[in-house]
Amino acid sequence: MNITFCRFVGPRKSTAALRTWARFFAVTASPISRTRSACPSQWQRTEQKQEQNRKETKNKAKNRKELKLNTKKKRFGVFQLHMNNNVSCALLCEGTDTVGMQYSKAQVQRLAKFIRAEYRAHWLLDNLPSATRIVVDGKQKYIEGFPLGYVGQRMEVNLFNHVVLVVKVHEYEENAWRIVGFEIKTASIESKAYKRVAPGKCSVDLDKHPQRMMIDPSNMKDTDTVEIVWSYGVRFEPSPVAWASRWDAYLEMSDSDIHWFSIVNSLITVVFLSGICAVIVVRTLRRDIARYNDDEDDDTLEPTGWKIVHGDVFRAPVQAEWLVTFVGTGVQLLGMLLVTLAFAVLGMLSPASRGALMTVGVFIFMFMGLIAGYYAARLYKTVNGQNWKMQAIRTAVFFPALVFGVGFVLNFFIWGRQSSGAVPFTTMLALLCMWFGISLPLTMGGFFFGFRKGAFSVPISVNQIPRQVPPQQWYLQPTVSILAAGVLPFGAVFIELFFIYSAIWENQFYYLFGFLFLVFLVLLVSCSEITIVMVYLQLCAEDYKWWWRSFLMSGGCAIYVFLYSVFYYVQKLHISDGVATLMFFGYSFLMSFAFFLLTGTIGFFAAFFFVRKIYGSIKIE
Repeated sequence: MNITFCRFVGPRKSTAALRTWARFFAVTASPISRTRSACPSQWQRTEQKQEQNRKETKNKAKNRKELKLNTKKKRFGVFQLHMNNNVSCALLCEGTDTVGMQYSKAQVQRLAKFIRAEYRAHWLLDNLPSATRIVVDGKQKYIEGFPLGYVGQRMEVNLFNHVVLVVKVHEYEENAWRIVGFEIKTASIESKAYKRVAPGKCSVDLDKHPQRMMIDPSNMKDTDTVEIVWSYGVRFEPSPVAWASRWDAYLEMSDSDIHWFSIVNSLITVVFLSGICAVIVVRTLRRDIARYNDDEDDDTLEPTGWKIVHGDVFRAPVQAEWLVTFVGTGVQLLGMLLVTLAFAVLGMLSPASRGALMTVGVFIFMFMGLIAGYYAARLYKTVNGQNWKMQAIRTAVFFPALVFGVGFVLNFFIWGRQSSGAVPFTTMLALLCMWFGISLPLTMGGFFFGFRKGAFSVPISVNQIPRQVPPQQWYLQPTVSILAAGVLPFGAVFIELFFIYSAIWENQFYYLFGFLFLVFLVLLVSCSEITIVMVYLQLCAEDYKWWWRSFLMSGGCAIYVFLYSVFYYVQKLHISDGVATLMFFGYSFLMSFAFFLLTGTIGFFAAFFFVRKIYGSIKIE
């Protein structure tokens, strides 16, 4: 669906983006976002002014610098702005015989649908996003964008057809200003209140016509039309904010107190797990090692506990190829996350550079294929793998193919809705070329060097005949242990997860990467510790099949991440559209599965080095 100020334009009629330049800068319109739909829509322009503005663009662009944005996602608006030149009322679109434009019943229905779904418009001015100032608990806060309208107490739909662009400027030199703020104030004004005083200029008489601009398609016949006047005002305000600090108002939208509560909550979880690990390692495990080594002198004692399975503990698991694939992909995701967060924490990824975080993450993921192939190859040789070339292809192809396949299927539905949330085909083709041209060769190279390096060293050889695993207690059953082990890592990150989901699905700013980095460190420690504890209990119960279990127990927190996405969908978004629901859960599944691979890999390596350490500390004949 496409929306325009003057009239609605079908997607097949839209051509290149309209660019109307002002004296020093331009206003661009980003896709309108929503809280009741996961499909953003795109601003469009009228065809009536297309040729006129194309000529103006061609002439004016020669004499000023142009900031090129992604024109597939953003459209240049029809606003006329001049520095420090205030405008009280200017018309965006004018009819032939009337001040406003005439809209049919179908067009009004679409506009009312946007308003009921709580869509918000997002504009850019000098690369600053528009913001609406609100007061919460006596404090002024900014929220990104502005609503298209609102639903009154009697369920009537009111349209915001007049906007005031509040531009805050800072005078850094004499007669030289920089834009440091961009606010939007909205108003709903009845069409009868407008009067055209000059071409493109208007005045408003609210004394005679104090009514709001209400639209009610249910009372319209198929042949009826409604006049809507689109207007705007411009107000320049001086500001003491310097250019370097102009993003502070946007980045202060999140409540830092809640983030600190998240950190404290996570630290409590880590301290609790560290205490349990300390008891196991310092007391129980040390006592076990001392007792097992002393028992070597006494041949009459039967070995018990985790020592009895020493001949099977390093036996290759079933479906070892897929375990290697999951671990290799997890190493790739872990490296990408660490490097990307390091860049973000150091301030190298500015919020003004839109899409920089995603772009850097994708490129780092591609280049991390070398490290992923190296560690996956060594693990593959540890489990007695032979066909390393086929395993390298499986590791390099599995996760990107899953993401590409799910994204491609979702794009079919999103393209059908003409939503701007669809990934362009050229972008998908470029990612495919990067996948085959960068990631796959690097993964193959990593496998080559890792396979030549050899397997991870293990202190004990494997018996020829596998040992029978005795019946296990209910709390050591795979399903129970996986669900129980995933609770604590999820509890350490679920508060921060709310802000991440809000940034993704509600178009809010997220730039507290310092908090995110601390939470990630807590997640890394908690996954490692809970996996060590659960593997130790499993080995004490004489169950040596810990390879897959260690990965699944640590990755089990991804189950709760996906369940949290369901909770967020029900409680926060209130989406009723089928395509939007499919889009939400499709992307949520991909994020949860990536989280599963990441946390599973962390737990697996923690368990592997723990098992290798304890069995290397005892005497085995």
